[in-house]
Amino acid sequence: MRNNYDRIARYYDVLSRMVFFRAQLKAQIDQLHFIPANSSVLIVGGGTGWILEEIAKLHSSGLRVTYVEISAKMLELSRKRNVRANQVTFVHSPAEELGGSIPEDQVQRAAEDQNQSRAKDQDQSSAKEQDQSIVEDLDQNRAEDLKQNAPATYDVILTAFLFDNFQQQTITKVFDLLHQKLNPSGFWLFSDFYHSEGKKWQSYLLKAMYLFFKQISNIEARQLLSTEHCFHEQSYHILQTRFYYGKFIKSVVYQKT
Repeated sequence: MRNNYDRIARYYDVLSRMVFFRAQLKAQIDQLHFIPANSSVLIVGGGTGWILEEIAKLHSSGLRVTYVEISAKMLELSRKRNVRANQVTFVHSPAEELGGSIPEDQVQRAAEDQNQSRAKDQDQSSAKEQDQSIVEDLDQNRAEDLKQNAPATYDVILTAFLFDNFQQQTITKVFDLLHQKLNPSGFWLFSDFYHSEGKKWQSYLLKAMYLFFKQISNIEARQLLSTEHCFHEQSYHILQTRFYYGKFIKSVVYQKT
């Protein structure tokens, strides 16, 4: 399967920090204050799920999150994250196959009322209180019910280091699908690699990265393609732009008109 990170899921975050230190993390964390309380959030290509815990630090409850990931092993790691009392729907699917509805393949949801469950546990033991995500195993019938509960459109979309995996045809397809799922005035939190003209070290690093991930994850892209024209053609407003790691990483907060 293309663009699948199963083989390095367990080591992905370590590899990222070895090369980029905390730059990839900071590029995403610096955008999270744009997520409104009690909003619906679509995360596509979420990786190991650490971002769920960062979001929960800002909003411990009230969010409805749909978490889409192509890698089953990445999704397994994500389900173990502490999402506190937020509702999270996990979806095992390539971004380009989302279509008009959320697929029901391997869909799961985090418990909506964690506090009640924790109170019951305290009645049975004197263990120290701690926030703990509770994920329900769903059979096929309940999976269909959960799919219907996932929002059709969202207040916030988050795509971090997603589009660098794609060739132009897939970029256009995924962008169009996600554009349709974002509510008017909604926020798109975008971060990815960025090639600055004249910086040869970036060119060398990109070539090494694409060679590595071609062998490990069978990514379809062979070079980094820009997505800026996609947002420009749909008249998105730019609310925030920041650069990291010698301008090799760029994060942008877009707002849909």
